[in-house]
Amino acid sequence: MPSAAGPRWRRYVSRLGLSVLAWLTVGVFMSAFLWMVLTALKTQADNTAVPPVWIFTPTLENFRSVFAGKSFGRYLFNSLVVGMGSTILGLALGLPAAHSIARHRQRGLALAILFARMAPFMSYLVPWFILFRHVGLIDTYMGLTASHLVISVPLVVWLMIGFFEDIPQEIEEAAGIDGCSRVRCFLQICIPLSRNGVIATAVLTFLFSWNNFLFALILAGPKTETVPVAVYSFLSYEQIDWGGLAAAATIISFPALVFIFLIHKQIVRGLTFGSVKG
Repeated sequence: MPSAAGPRWRRYVSRLGLSVLAWLTVGVFMSAFLWMVLTALKTQADNTAVPPVWIFTPTLENFRSVFAGKSFGRYLFNSLVVGMGSTILGLALGLPAAHSIARHRQRGLALAILFARMAPFMSYLVPWFILFRHVGLIDTYMGLTASHLVISVPLVVWLMIGFFEDIPQEIEEAAGIDGCSRVRCFLQICIPLSRNGVIATAVLTFLFSWNNFLFALILAGPKTETVPVAVYSFLSYEQIDWGGLAAAATIISFPALVFIFLIHKQIVRGLTFGSVKG
C-alpha cells in the first residue's frame, strides 16, 4: 500500500509555503506603514539626513503642526461627511439594483454599471465641472458626494450581487404568499440575511470615498476640501515637508485602520461568503 507520509508531507510544505508568502506580503505593506510612522516622528533634519537616521528622539511636532497650521480638523470633517454621505447614498441606490440584477438576471445592466466604473475618472470631471458650476454645486458637500456615487454605486452593486444570489428565492416567494410586499421582503428578509455582505461593502465603499483625491481636487474648494487634497499641500517646489506629509498620512490612515480592526470579522465573513456568479 502506498504510504500516506508523502501526501501529508506535500500538504505540510504547501501550507508552509503559503504561510511564508502571506507573511512576506503583509511584511511589505506593514514596512511601508512603519516607515511612514517613523518619518512622522522625525524632525526634518533627520528625515533628510544621508545616510538615513535609524536611532532618533521621537517628536510629535509634525502632528502639532498639521493641526495648527492647515485646518486639518475641518478637512477630516469634510472627508467624513462626504464619505458617509456617498456610502449611504451608494447603499440606498446600489442594494436595490444588485437585488434586481440577482433575481432577474439583468446582465446587460450589470455590465453597463461595470463599464461606468471602469471608465477613466477624468472623463467625468469636465462635464461635472461645467454642470456643477452652472447649478452652484462647486465647493459643496452635495456636489462632492454626488460625484463619489460613480465609485460607490458600482462597487455596491458588484459586491452585493453574489450575496443576493446566495439567498434562496423560495424564501422570498414564501414571504410573498404570506402577504409581504416586495419592498418589505427586501428590507426585512434580504438585507438581514446578507448583513455581513452589507457591512463589508459599506466599509470598502467608505474607504474608496475617503481616499479619493481627484474629484476633491477639481470639485471641492476652501469649504469642502478633503484630507487627500490637504496632504497634497505639503508638497511644494521649494521643499517637501516629509515629516508633515507623513504625519498627515498617518492621521488619515489611523481612523480607517481602527475601523477595520473593530469589524474585521464581519468584513472577512462577508467577503468570503459572497461571490459574483456568471
